[in-house]
Amino acid sequence: MNYPVTRPIVILGGMLSSPQQYRDMRATLAELTGRPVHVVPVFGHDWLGMVSQVGWAHVLRKLVRVVEQARAESPGEKITLVGHSAGGVIGRVYLGAQPFLGQVYDGARYVDSLITLGSPHYTHQRMPAWRWVEDHYPGVCCAPAVRYACVAGAALQGSLRGSAQEGMAYSVYRPLCGDGLAWGDGLVPVRSALLEGAQHFVMDGVGHSGSFRRVWYGTPDVVRQWWRACGEMDG
Repeated sequence: MNYPVTRPIVILGGMLSSPQQYRDMRATLAELTGRPVHVVPVFGHDWLGMVSQVGWAHVLRKLVRVVEQARAESPGEKITLVGHSAGGVIGRVYLGAQPFLGQVYDGARYVDSLITLGSPHYTHQRMPAWRWVEDHYPGVCCAPAVRYACVAGAALQGSLRGSAQEGMAYSVYRPLCGDGLAWGDGLVPVRSALLEGAQHFVMDGVGHSGSFRRVWYGTPDVVRQWWRACGEMDG
């Protein structure tokens, strides 16, 4: 992305994930960029309250601490924030200047790029926390100060007549985008992962996580592809 090598990268994982799952992603980004890469220490139990805004605030506090650490180690440098799955949606909250449960994060002061990987930005379900994000931080509301890039995997089409995996995809795609027959990464349909106004990159054959498909957003070759694509889109 033609940034100074000291500019940090912070990875915020997805729901029910653990930092160990991002080991290869972290190593690959560090190798590609020569920049310090931090992973927010969020574990499976930290996500148990994600149905409510209180649960989101718990994860946000962990993100704040890692950003503070990254800024202390790289004074004056802006951060590239990489959010996988729900981590990308929470990243949007962190960037904004409107209060979230009484706390103003205004992370756009410290972050100049948000890359989301298979993040369910849009959902047809009536999920209060998700609805709050879209009501208060629609689309790329912190642009142009922050560059937004959304990566979506197109590994599996949902189907009621196919394999068990295709049937599962149908059951999760339909409430998210309204179409169970859509293409997606096995958990999040492509159309839900592409934030309006952001730069888009759709990757054929890429699954949501290692548990859904061997090749996923954290596979080293895939990391190289989306990082370079997002860099090109930044110009």
